[in-house]
Amino acid sequence: MNIILDKLDSKNIMSAKLWIEDGSRHDPKDKKGIHQLLSSTMLRGCGPYNNKQIAEIVENCGANLNCDTYEDGLLISLKCVETDAYKLLPLIGWMITKPILQIDQLELEKDLTIKAIKRQKESTYQLAFDGWRKMVYGDGPYGHDPLGSIDDINKINKEHILPIASSLIHRKKNLVISGKFPINLKNYIENTIEFKGISNHNKAFKNINKIETLSKQRSSICTRSLNTKQVILLLGKATIRYDNKSDILLRLLSCYLGYGMSSLLFKVLREKYGVVYEAGIYHPIREKQTPFIMHASTSEEKGIITLQLLKECWEKIINSEISPEELDLVKIKYRGQMAHSLQSISQRAEHKAHLLGIGLTKDHDKEILQRLESITSKEIKDAANRYLKNPLLSVCSNKEVIRKIFKDWKA
Repeated sequence: MNIILDKLDSKNIMSAKLWIEDGSRHDPKDKKGIHQLLSSTMLRGCGPYNNKQIAEIVENCGANLNCDTYEDGLLISLKCVETDAYKLLPLIGWMITKPILQIDQLELEKDLTIKAIKRQKESTYQLAFDGWRKMVYGDGPYGHDPLGSIDDINKINKEHILPIASSLIHRKKNLVISGKFPINLKNYIENTIEFKGISNHNKAFKNINKIETLSKQRSSICTRSLNTKQVILLLGKATIRYDNKSDILLRLLSCYLGYGMSSLLFKVLREKYGVVYEAGIYHPIREKQTPFIMHASTSEEKGIITLQLLKECWEKIINSEISPEELDLVKIKYRGQMAHSLQSISQRAEHKAHLLGIGLTKDHDKEILQRLESITSKEIKDAANRYLKNPLLSVCSNKEVIRKIFKDWKA
């Protein structure tokens, strides 16, 4: 386990973030959601403590302890005061080495997860995104939400989770602690019994769901018909890994398109034509093929023109270079976006743990900022031509709107 200490003057508060490689992308194909169930059940009993005892320990310290599942990894988060570090950090060790996985607690988490999936399905945007994701990634590792599917969740039992839980100790792990913490904390973690074995294991775990190729797309459009007057449009492509040298070029494009009121989407869709309720870019950090998506929500009478404007914006970044003035503004936005996302000790710790977890260095951001000045508009246009041609469309609306949009898209 790699341990990074990031000492800051934070008024005796510390934040610990442990990133464990391989999250929901490692779910077996017939057990989607198994990592979500494992991560939530680990909090409900580990080592010598049952769920009530863990809750009591954490609450008595006024602390926060969580475990979240992402596509690329599991993230255990602890926030507490410096003086409680020795009392609470051992819980993280027990969660990895000796999760209890009581059957009654597992069944409770299954019920809560199913309810969360049902709530998610109430969102028209989520339905459109699910359709786009399925069309692009198919049954591959990025083809489902970390929460999983209701059918698979219902089939999962303790015997299925045990080998996944046992694998955690062998997976690559990066622990980042930011803020104010005890001086000898790293030595304590490496030698305490609760973390015994973890520090000696930092080898790659064989991923049975390797991402090598995208789903073979039979169509460039997917639709979901609902009884609604709203129209959700998602236009996007699966692109490149976050560690690819061209990723920063696409990050700058996403700032140009969707960050702030000076962004292209805002100026075109909101200011000039006033056709959308909301528009933006979804471009997260991913270890493998990262989605790059324009999204917009509008009314049924404005669905066609909104799609046409989205296509024009997409074609513009492929066919035209950003002006020098726009490029300077985009670089300022990117720096501001990065600074804004690293304001708190929790944000700093999580971001560093995430970067280390996907194979980058803790100085990756500094390297990107140093490179930023020399990036040209031509480089950005070339990257758009290389990675953003032939986007795929997902639509969620009523049948009549979908029929018109489908006809327009195929034309």
